[in-house]
Amino acid sequence: MECFKLFKESKDGEGKIKKGEEVLTRDGAVDRHGRPAVRGKTGTWVAGILILVNQGLATLAFFGVGVNLVLFLTRVMGQDNASAANNVSKWTGTVYIFSLLGAFLSDSYWGRYKTCAVFQAIFVIGLAALSLSSYIFLLKPRGCGDEQTQCGRHSGFETAVFYLSIYMVALGNGGYQPNIATFGADQFDEEDPREGHSKISFFSYFYLALNLGSLFSNTILGYFEDEGMWALGFWASTASAALALVLFLCGSPWYRHFRPRGNPLSRFCQVLVSATRKWRVETEPTEEVLFEVDAGDCAAGGERRILHTTGFKFLDKAAIITPTDFIQDCNSSSSRLQPPQNNPWRLCTVTQVEEVKCILRLLPIWLCTILYSVVFTQMASLFVEQGAGMRATFGGFHIPPASMSSFDILSVAAFIFIYRRILDPVVARVRTKPHGLTQLQRMGVGLIVAILAMVAAGTVEHFRLKYADKSCSSCEGSSSLSIFWQVPQYVLIGASEVFMYVGQLEFFNAQAPDGLKSFGSALCMTSISLGNYVSSLLVTMVMKFSARDDMPGWIPRNLNRGHLDRFYFLLAALTAADFFVYLLCAKWYQCIEFARPSKEIDGDGDDYDGHGVGELNRV
Repeated sequence: MECFKLFKESKDGEGKIKKGEEVLTRDGAVDRHGRPAVRGKTGTWVAGILILVNQGLATLAFFGVGVNLVLFLTRVMGQDNASAANNVSKWTGTVYIFSLLGAFLSDSYWGRYKTCAVFQAIFVIGLAALSLSSYIFLLKPRGCGDEQTQCGRHSGFETAVFYLSIYMVALGNGGYQPNIATFGADQFDEEDPREGHSKISFFSYFYLALNLGSLFSNTILGYFEDEGMWALGFWASTASAALALVLFLCGSPWYRHFRPRGNPLSRFCQVLVSATRKWRVETEPTEEVLFEVDAGDCAAGGERRILHTTGFKFLDKAAIITPTDFIQDCNSSSSRLQPPQNNPWRLCTVTQVEEVKCILRLLPIWLCTILYSVVFTQMASLFVEQGAGMRATFGGFHIPPASMSSFDILSVAAFIFIYRRILDPVVARVRTKPHGLTQLQRMGVGLIVAILAMVAAGTVEHFRLKYADKSCSSCEGSSSLSIFWQVPQYVLIGASEVFMYVGQLEFFNAQAPDGLKSFGSALCMTSISLGNYVSSLLVTMVMKFSARDDMPGWIPRNLNRGHLDRFYFLLAALTAADFFVYLLCAKWYQCIEFARPSKEIDGDGDDYDGHGVGELNRV
């Protein structure tokens, strides 16, 4: 991990690293041949746009399967509603679990490019297998699978092929998702002001591409699949995923790469073991006694050093230099001490210790985002059930309740434009230090908007119940209140996503150590996954405590006899409490700080004499 020699470089008047007349990136990126990346020939928006299109097509393919999977299980596979919903929940949760696997392989061994390519190939194979199996033996008799015609029974082999296919889709998409966002961000050098600004913009456009892909799936593909044309929908998803993979591979000459840093679990364990061994050391962890390698920014290795921070003092013991950690240089005329033979189980660098601290500091922020994900998941469940009980006709056309999520996607697109072009420049003029809203502040705004969305949903439900027929047996459309009264809650959820999820992507990418960038993106996905599980648990608890002999609970099968509005208001109250906890965590949070080598250090590395981190300048 350590680099003891600086990469020799020449600089122009602006301080940009040059190789002859070619300007190199300053963040340690390399090209596909492993050479330092040339700024004018690699990365930036040429690679970024390819990755955005890739993300949009891959999202279209994934949601082309996921958006109506519960209907496929009931109509084609013959499962009851409860079993189908349970299987979809397991499948969705597995997608996010596989995101941790993809992040681990990317950060540790394969790198982000190889990981994205391998898991996208698995994704395409899984979709092709699902399309073939559906066409050949699942959709029998022909024309089955719509609302009127159920399909026949399937053999154990046919069922096994189906589950193998959809879990290959889960593996491929799960392993790919956390890496593609980080890989896209890798294409912009944050050490360059212009590219640094583009990097921030990339996350907004990335989330927009994700939503545009899901918009096509929720509308066009969702319509075909709802009409029983499952094979056509699955083949369209396969073609979209294959095209996404081809476009991704076509961009190979222009991509910038970062070398994987090795297994992060071993680095974490080394810090814990080393700190435990020195638990009796009483020395204060000052910069003079903490061990760090001589290069604050090793351009050849693409590594950056992290500056020492206060807090978690026990972990600092892993980097404290003790007399037993150094050996005498017998070949030197001086009594100079030399570093040990790189035994990180006894002495760790400050950077290695700070990696552990960074993750520990990120966890409270991450935990506070889970309750927001609980609010977000209502859009795919209770919002739809609420809409089904409202008047859903317009000009003689029936509006499917699930299609109301299109207003969420349109809201995301609109608010990304409003934030990037209007709100952010205005705030930046008023608030110059720091420049505009910070990532943590934007996430806080997202929580506030989510509270307003739940209040809006609860208010709409209150009036829906007021105009509903409580004696109905089949209560779809039983309220005279128009389904378009749901538009404000969908729009507010979309606005909150722009602040929360886009800010979350930026925050975890910026604050995760260089060797754990994909893991940071995976945290965003696991937040959504845990939000689904917490939502399910919360609904179960609410039904248990709200059900009485004469009252079926807040969320019964017949919503006209329940009080869904109270559940929405409960979520608003819980999110408000979460917001105040978040404020405390955000105030406590200490941002990561990187270091670059001071100009006085000789590039040949001969000046190293076991000094601590005091030789490094703050960025």
